Amino acid sequence: MEEFVVLVNPEDKVLGLMEKQQAHINGLLHRAFSVFLFNSKGEMLLQKRAPGKYHSPSQWTNAVCSHPRANETYLEAAQRRVKEELGIETELSEKFNFIYKADVGGGLWEHELDHVFVGSYEADFNLNQDEVEEVRFISMDNLDQEMIEAPEHFTEWFKIILEEYKHHF
Repeated sequence: MEEFVVLVNPEDKVLGLMEKQQAHINGLLHRAFSVFLFNSKGEMLLQKRAPGKYHSPSQWTNAVCSHPRANETYLEAAQRRVKEELGIETELSEKFNFIYKADVGGGLWEHELDHVFVGSYEADFNLNQDEVEEVRFISMDNLDQEMIEAPEHFTEWFKIILEEYKHHF
């Protein structure tokens, strides 16, 4: 089934729909969201993308990233994808949004108006293996160290979003 993204201008005015991979080839601005989940120790949940993903396979990134569908709010989309990818439900709150553009290799670009959500979670996961290879919690200090030592293990957009997250908190 073809997936479409919602193309927007910088003020989030809808310009139309485009097939997801084509939007990434063209580098066109579209709606997206990112979810950061933390446990009670303040550790961040990372997901390792499934090896079959068409870009950035087997790289670590934040808990969930994806795109709202047409006529779906950012929050509805974030809750849907947390359930679809991680097999969980948790309360999410939007913290900020910003625009970024990242070269993700293979002639593909992420150019997104990204709404960032934060939540807490402590229990078991029921991972969708088509989307997620594995998950783990990590302290912010250890994450910073891993990103210095092996930046190639992390998605390009996560590097950008994490810096923006730190700037806001």
